Amino acid sequence: MTATDFLNALNREYLDVHRTKEDFFWQTYMGTSDDHQGSAQAQKEWTIFLSTADRIHQVREQLVAAEQISDPQEREQTIIGLTGWLNTFQAHALESEQAQALKAEIIQFEADLFEKKQQYEMRFTDENGESAVGSLPVLGANIRTSANETVRKTSHQALLELEQWLLVNGFLDLVKLRNRFARSLGFANFFDYSVVKTEKMTSDELFTILEDFEHRTSASNQASLTALAEQKGLQALQGHNFVFSFAGDAMRDLDPYVPFSQSLRRWVESFGRLNIDYSGAELTLDLLDRKGKYENGFCHGPVPAFYDQGEWIAAKVNFTSNAKPDQVGSGYDGINTLFHEGGHAAHFSNMKMNAPCFSQEFAPTSMAYAETQSMFCDSLLGDGDWLKLYAHDEQGNPVPDAVIKALVDSRQPFRSFMERSLLVVPYFERALYQLDEAQLTPAAVTQLAREMEHKILGLACSPRPLMAIPHLLSDEAACSYQGYLLANMAVYQTRAYFTEKFGYLTDNPEIGPLLAEHYWHKGNSVTHSATIESLTGEGFNAKYLADECNLSAEQAWRAEQDKIAALAGRERAEIASLNASIAVVDGAKVLAENTQSDEALCVDFECYIQTTYGR
Repeated sequence: MTATDFLNALNREYLDVHRTKEDFFWQTYMGTSDDHQGSAQAQKEWTIFLSTADRIHQVREQLVAAEQISDPQEREQTIIGLTGWLNTFQAHALESEQAQALKAEIIQFEADLFEKKQQYEMRFTDENGESAVGSLPVLGANIRTSANETVRKTSHQALLELEQWLLVNGFLDLVKLRNRFARSLGFANFFDYSVVKTEKMTSDELFTILEDFEHRTSASNQASLTALAEQKGLQALQGHNFVFSFAGDAMRDLDPYVPFSQSLRRWVESFGRLNIDYSGAELTLDLLDRKGKYENGFCHGPVPAFYDQGEWIAAKVNFTSNAKPDQVGSGYDGINTLFHEGGHAAHFSNMKMNAPCFSQEFAPTSMAYAETQSMFCDSLLGDGDWLKLYAHDEQGNPVPDAVIKALVDSRQPFRSFMERSLLVVPYFERALYQLDEAQLTPAAVTQLAREMEHKILGLACSPRPLMAIPHLLSDEAACSYQGYLLANMAVYQTRAYFTEKFGYLTDNPEIGPLLAEHYWHKGNSVTHSATIESLTGEGFNAKYLADECNLSAEQAWRAEQDKIAALAGRERAEIASLNASIAVVDGAKVLAENTQSDEALCVDFECYIQTTYGR
């Protein structure tokens, strides 16, 4: 077998084991299958493929052999592909039998906990005074937007009760298992291991960045809390009241202009005008909330995009949200998920390397790098010019300036708080995994969570209690939440570059091709900072986000006014095809497809949502 043959065989083997794992993952997480044992077994086989230490030796041997390939183009491409696999195996390899056994135990433990959590019901008191079951997205939307304090308070209490349920139903045992696994690999704890694996830095290096950001935004965060308490009373700082007290009215005023039925169309049109091309990908979108479905949006690619011996293998990508279309706030939340997960899907669909290892969301892909793509896309939704062009009511009237200004006035003083809501998670997880096993008790960990929320957020309890965040339970997502904050730093650096270069972002057809060229095509063969430098000419820089957080509401509104005013002199871009096969499903039921056209896709989706939910 030549080195090129070895690379091609490795690619095919991975496609098989990865597709099996992802198909099981989708079915169990969507609640369309209860074969959790089969899913755990597929996950184990995928893990074994990546973590077998002998793979490193085999690839190194083939890299030596590849140097002897006579054809210079074949030699170069084979070395590129094999180097990608070497980096992948080095990120996952488990050389000791102890580590391999612990990893297998963790996978099975997580699968069992996931199955048990699917059966757990969270309940709140609805506006009619009746007990109702609520998923995480429903409870979160209640806390943010319900004008009924009882609804908000019981929804928040349901999250606190979920924390306590997790603490006595396996979460602490999972923390212990993860720490034992990390120690078997020579790390002090699982947090230290995860940061090295996902971001290629030590936890001390990470916290140099995080503590700098914490320092830059501490004063503005505290000032916003003080002002809110003075304006609305200390009760506004309670977890169930906090977000509603500054954002509830503004979001309710926006709601008629962003109905959920229009969310798919807004995504198709906006991404089309940005000239984002999905390179022939097959996209499956499961957007509606239902019992048994995983309670957080995500995007996974069962078939990674790559060139297989010169032939383009288009991606197959699944993404999901948990919309409840008849709930206030669902429309904006729904389109936010479409832009976020659709940004991930565009990224996964456009990694144009010669091996699937470059085009998947797992290590050595940096979480900060992956989230930069999705968070850049969803950042557009807060721009005044985007809202003017896309937020329309049933009569086609654009959202009034007064509503946009109210959104700015309500949100901008709390920009630091919102970013610190990301920051608090790594602060908590690092401290959690540093605890001795004897300290891992429900009472001690609950106290730690509340202490970290008070330290970073300034509240006695977060509107979203820490252990109610699903990422903490998932192997690949645990101890990686800092990636969202690092990504948002990169997002505002990217936005600043495009604004300086072009003057605007919304509907700018230059943006899609530039993202593809500099951020997407090379996949994880380059570092996060290198992609940013390729586009902007400078390395990773956190100051753009900190500066954004520290703007006054008046400064932020003037910036939005400028964006809106600039629309008058700008010709609107045509809607380019997304170049993707798209199916919107609800579990096993197909709601809409674009086999005929994107327009037919949007019309069928709108008809279904309006007929079923009335909006």
